Amino acid sequence: MRPYSLIAPAKINLYLEILGDRPDGYHELAMVMQSVALADQITLRANGTPRIQVFCDNPEVPADQTNLAYRAAVLMAETYVEAYRQYGGVDIRIEKRIPVGAGLAGGSTNAAAVLVGLDLMWGIGLTQIELQDLGAQLGSDVPFCIAGGTAIATGRGEVLSPLPNIDSLYVVLGKYQSLSVSTVWAYKTYRQRFEETYIREGDRLSAKRNAMKSGSLVSAINQGDHAQIGGLLYNDFEKIVLEEYPQVAALKSAMAACDPLGCLMSGSGPTVFALAETQDHADRIAADVRTAIPDRDLKLWVTQLCAHGIQMLPH
Repeated sequence: MRPYSLIAPAKINLYLEILGDRPDGYHELAMVMQSVALADQITLRANGTPRIQVFCDNPEVPADQTNLAYRAAVLMAETYVEAYRQYGGVDIRIEKRIPVGAGLAGGSTNAAAVLVGLDLMWGIGLTQIELQDLGAQLGSDVPFCIAGGTAIATGRGEVLSPLPNIDSLYVVLGKYQSLSVSTVWAYKTYRQRFEETYIREGDRLSAKRNAMKSGSLVSAINQGDHAQIGGLLYNDFEKIVLEEYPQVAALKSAMAACDPLGCLMSGSGPTVFALAETQDHADRIAADVRTAIPDRDLKLWVTQLCAHGIQMLPH
């Protein structure tokens, strides 16, 4: 059986609003999510044994049962027992380009690639919606990572409505290599600080979700108005993370000083991004930020927004 190699793009949040608590213990969210061309490569190869094994070229990535890509393979094996019995175990090789602990859905997009790849390798023939339903069992970002592009995400992030592509824009990503922000800490702290603002009635939550679909940022995306898109970036988590992590706040200020279309912290951080109309503009932003913050621990990437999620590489 031939190996399958897949491209697994990272994602950023152009908008993130925390609406309230959900009965399942998660937060109710309203987000606009966006794929970027910075991507990992996942290769799946049948190993002729019952074992599922993970290998990665980045020692920071766990190669054990805690790896979300491993859990994705186990989920497929447990859900499609006959296919697993017929084809056996798999070696999952991850070529890591997305920074670890960056809030860019690196683990989720790897898991999404495993779901898509095993569906192809085992000849199951799942629809995208079926793959996304499986992905939602692994994590809130996995369904988006499968489809990619630009989308409204509601619920805990798994209810998706696609938006027109804005993949002509470029993006500068910045992250301190040694810095990570716990998502669990971010949600817990946000709840402690802002729980009184949470919407609790089901009807009001539904109205808020529906309002998101006709909100200003979504309208700007529908119209392809890049300047307006940049001006409407928003993230509730900035209220707590920028205060707690001065480096992240300083990085955002440095990016904002470079005249981008807009800049924002993505998700619960610590990655900050700036949007640019052209690659030249993005390169200038990266160079100016490097001059303003000459810290070797700060890593910068210039890439482009992209219109797709998981894609198979030609063999």
